[in-house]
Amino acid sequence: MGSEVSTGGGHTARGLIERRQAILDGAFAVFARRGYAQACVKEIAQEAGVAKPTVYSHLNDKESLYREAVEAVADRIGARSLAVIEQLRETATDADPRTALTVVACGLLKVFGTADAIAVKQLACAQAAQFPDLAANVRERTVLQVRSALADRLARLALDGRLSRCDPELAAEHFLSLISGSLEYRSGAALDSVADPVVDVFLRAYGT
Repeated sequence: MGSEVSTGGGHTARGLIERRQAILDGAFAVFARRGYAQACVKEIAQEAGVAKPTVYSHLNDKESLYREAVEAVADRIGARSLAVIEQLRETATDADPRTALTVVACGLLKVFGTADAIAVKQLACAQAAQFPDLAANVRERTVLQVRSALADRLARLALDGRLSRCDPELAAEHFLSLISGSLEYRSGAALDSVADPVVDVFLRAYGT
């Protein structure tokens, strides 16, 4: 017997989940392309490959579409970032943390530089006045939890003597700021050419 559970009408729980995800993905693509005001549910339905009534059967209105589509992408960006940071646990075994930090810098540059990562922050900021809680949720999922996870890893490196004793939250903030600033000014550059200077500057401040 399979893992799908029948929900009646020829649909399965998995099928409904996949359809809802397609709607959210389609909504995000349209909002990123059009903005909130110019996007319409008809275009979202076309993007998702479903009928317009199907969109409303999953999400009640345009506001719900916007909130859930943006938060779903924010969750994905946050999860990818945390997976990159987790590599510090796996690779930070040498006395010199440069290699491990460079791996993480490259990974975060790749995540932060994606079209989805850029669009999710733009969409949250663009409608911050209308959806202030959404902007806060996106920041929590894509910035604050990432900084907290990185701070934990950096604190352990400092305790092991691989970094100087420091305020780990501030060190994580500096590391992430170097990455985001590099993306702003050096878009399109090879990741290694961006990551190496980021780690160089960070280790001048926090290296042993």
